Amino acid sequence: METREAVTLLAGAVPKGAGVWADLGAGDGTFTRALGQLLGPGARIYAVDRDARGLAAIERRAVPIGVRVIPVTADFTGAFELPGLEAPGLDGLLFANALHFVPDPGAVLGRLVGRLRPGGRVVLVEYDGRPANRWVPHPIPVARLPALAAAAGLAAPAITATRPSAYGGMLYVAAMDRLAAATRAAP
Repeated sequence: METREAVTLLAGAVPKGAGVWADLGAGDGTFTRALGQLLGPGARIYAVDRDARGLAAIERRAVPIGVRVIPVTADFTGAFELPGLEAPGLDGLLFANALHFVPDPGAVLGRLVGRLRPGGRVVLVEYDGRPANRWVPHPIPVARLPALAAAAGLAAPAITATRPSAYGGMLYVAAMDRLAAATRAAP
């Protein structure tokens, strides 16, 4: 996918204006660059991936002027630090084709939502109607999202974009906002 396609997919889910976000499972940064274009100057994005070579590619490619990208070599499914940021300090979390590699996405999502400020946004790019395979071992169907969101303390998901996937099924983008702790669903 090209950055311009990623911008189009994310446009309805990412609020305009600078903020502090984490792109979890950033890879070589296609969605990191798209997020930077949407957030604009003054934005800070933590690009988190366990592949240091992919993160190095982010540093070699142009990001929008005024957007600061901070590479963090780490597995987002485990414990990791975001340099210079106290929790809850994030305005948003982006999981673009990343959560389908996690056997228990609810546990990971529930843990990471704690890094969001109240009202912060989770943006998920995933597949619907696609069987599990080695590239998407744990697909997250749209029908499963409301339960995942509620268990993680997020508002009901809003599907902001869809498109057919060249690899089968449908690619979708969902936006979910962090609720106050008192409204979090029981596990």
